[in-house]
Amino acid sequence: MLLPSLLIVSCAMGPDYLRPHIETADQFRMSQTEGQSIANLPWWALLHDEELQRLISQALSENKDLKQAVASVEEFQARLGITQMDFLPKMEIGANAPAFGTLGGFPNPGFPTPFSYFGQTTLNWELDIWGRIRRANEAVRADLLARKENQRAIILTLISTVAQSYFDLLQFDMQLDIARRALTSWEKSVAISRAQLQGGLTSRLDLDQFEAERANAAARVAGFERQIVQKENELSVLIGRNPLPVTRGHLLTEQLIPPEIPAGLPSELLQRRPDILQAEQILAATTARIGVSKAARFPRFSITGLLGVASPALSNLLLSGSEFGAGGIGLAGPLLNAQSLGFEQRAVEAQMKQALAQYEQTILLAFKEVEDALIAIRTANDQRKAQQEQVKALRSALHVADLRYEGGITSYVDVLLAKRNLFDAELSLTATHRFHLISIVQLYKALGGGWVP
Repeated sequence: MLLPSLLIVSCAMGPDYLRPHIETADQFRMSQTEGQSIANLPWWALLHDEELQRLISQALSENKDLKQAVASVEEFQARLGITQMDFLPKMEIGANAPAFGTLGGFPNPGFPTPFSYFGQTTLNWELDIWGRIRRANEAVRADLLARKENQRAIILTLISTVAQSYFDLLQFDMQLDIARRALTSWEKSVAISRAQLQGGLTSRLDLDQFEAERANAAARVAGFERQIVQKENELSVLIGRNPLPVTRGHLLTEQLIPPEIPAGLPSELLQRRPDILQAEQILAATTARIGVSKAARFPRFSITGLLGVASPALSNLLLSGSEFGAGGIGLAGPLLNAQSLGFEQRAVEAQMKQALAQYEQTILLAFKEVEDALIAIRTANDQRKAQQEQVKALRSALHVADLRYEGGITSYVDVLLAKRNLFDAELSLTATHRFHLISIVQLYKALGGGWVP
């Protein structure tokens, strides 16, 4: 009657986990488009460049950080299995043979001693009266789910990082082409100015200015060449290979930009972003461990048993009378360490408060990242259009300056200024185009992209 009574009154100590209530707005502050969130798209439906898709696929199969995250999930799956085994009885076997001889006789041949032959089986089954084992299983299960969300977070970060690095590479390609064209143009200007200086048609000052602009363009060329190789090395590491050249697909200006980029509802973010879900599972784990620490302050009840045979002589080991056995209810509880267990409980409760604060902070940062990406997309689009008009106007200005110079109306300083302004504007336009693409990728990541309802 004792065992059923203990099981009936058993309970799990400590608080049950409940998701904290988080206030969310009806829509994102910077969102202007309604509809299904862009995060519902798979990454290959957002990033259409075939070479970029190939790089991402290779990264998802070979990236070392992702492999480490996968192994971490496997580790905690095994740890959960270990913890679940605590629900079951523990049985051990043992045997002894006095190989070095014995001293004296043994009046009780069925009693095991180090000087007798014996074989025995022991049983110990902890009765989870206070829910210690149940709470421990809840905690380890939450740890496992947190590792799975961490794996999702690494996958999402990996996709966005490869895409951003690829767009960086395409930007450097275009800027290198612009710098090389500028260098060629300045070299022609230097040659013309040197010929004019020899003919007495210009001053040394003009030649020095052209030489300076040519050197600036040459320095830019060297800088972009260095950045291209370093970015290729970075991409190679991301896709899990030694540094090698990276094949390009479409040009930066040929990358498809979605006409509309809906962000969805803020409330969906709590269910979608892996870092938020990971922080929540960490909170759930620490909440469960409060119950573990509370239960540790109470006595542990267990069913114990012992069964075996023993005899001073090996020949009598299996004869009648050599058997022994015992069974009963075991009780073990803290005594002098009760106060330290109380401090342990307070420490775990403080860990839970830390996890709650981290969960709330993760949500705040998630909303910030979404809003930052939304305003970046909106302003980058406007900025890109304005810079396209600027480049168009500067090309026209350079054409006019060349005509005026050839007609002897103005000095070559006007041509110099027009070339310099056009060079800088073209570089800036390329950077803005890349920023627009990266802002879309950052929004996709901030929304927890790839999530399927």
